[in-house]
Amino acid sequence: MRLHRLTSIIILGWSVTLFADDKNDTAPILCQGHYHTEAEAIEQLARMAATYSNLGEWKDRAARVRKQILVGAKLDPLPKRTQLNAIVHKKREYDGYSVESATFEARPGFYVYGSLYRPLGKPGPHPAVLCPHGHARGPGGGRLRPDQQYRCATLARMGAVVFSYDMIGLGESLHHGWDHDHKQALTLQTWSSIRAIDFVQSLDDVDGERIGVTGCSGGGTQTFLLTAVDDRVTVSVPVVMVSAHFFGGCHCESGMPIHKTADLETNNAEIAALAAPRPLMLISVGGDWTKNTPVVEYPYIRNVYSLSGHQSHVENVHYPGREHGYQYLKRQAMYPFMVKHLGLDSKGVFDAETELYDETKTTIETPEQMYVFDESKPYPASALKPGASVPF
Repeated sequence: MRLHRLTSIIILGWSVTLFADDKNDTAPILCQGHYHTEAEAIEQLARMAATYSNLGEWKDRAARVRKQILVGAKLDPLPKRTQLNAIVHKKREYDGYSVESATFEARPGFYVYGSLYRPLGKPGPHPAVLCPHGHARGPGGGRLRPDQQYRCATLARMGAVVFSYDMIGLGESLHHGWDHDHKQALTLQTWSSIRAIDFVQSLDDVDGERIGVTGCSGGGTQTFLLTAVDDRVTVSVPVVMVSAHFFGGCHCESGMPIHKTADLETNNAEIAALAAPRPLMLISVGGDWTKNTPVVEYPYIRNVYSLSGHQSHVENVHYPGREHGYQYLKRQAMYPFMVKHLGLDSKGVFDAETELYDETKTTIETPEQMYVFDESKPYPASALKPGASVPF
């Protein structure tokens, strides 16, 4: 029987520690923020690595980690896939790509708001790339940010159908009254990302066997969680988020018991490793919790890839002098990886002389241009009220 310390109290001057056994202690174990130190993270990785020594043992462990994520996120068994009832409209054409405002119902009455970027003048079917975003707040946050528009438009100009979508309570979701502090945020975002794959696979011009995903910060968390639980993702690029000692500072990342139970411990580095043997790029910086990636997280993940002989499928690009975010240089690191593994066409975008991808043909749109619901398409009366509990 395993005992867990609950608290210590003082009785008649003596310190008494109270314990509960597994059968009676039902409180979830949450690993939030800087749950442990950098040194403890290294020790944890060593403990986890000691549980497998070959591909079969790793696959067994990976299945247990995947199961724990889904159980902890209240997505086990996976919910019924209800009708998406997708709306795609307001097409705008620019230099080499188009943008449409798009939404679907991840659950009846719960809308996921997004922008759908498509290539112009390139024959399909096209690979798809999902672009979740980080915790950029305010009326211009979420998918509405210029840096998000730059990467989506540039990927579309190279032949990808790109779906950029908002977290709950950010971007257009905030515009319609939802709060990011919703108690189901982790559940809803993970399920919305799964349904986002369903959405792009339903499009006539998409090759459903080529699905990429890339996001930064909180969008990086969504990137590696989606990749871990859905093997339809074929290429994954989480940016400035894969850390063994930092578990995510928001409840939408670490507010449910996905990292640790009485039976299994894991961390975000190992969750990212569940991408193996699919192509995975880690982009890290010296100015945040990914500062140790080249010497801590990346070697652990590379070892997992070595079990199947696919070391060449995982890469790390590290910028020691840079800060958190998905700025220009980090996008420049991501583009060639997507070109290589999704079969994109960089002609007219990649400049061989500068060895950079040209983003200058991106037209930055206003939030009002990007909104799905406006005077031309009123907000549905059947939509759930902001803050409502979403039935699963």
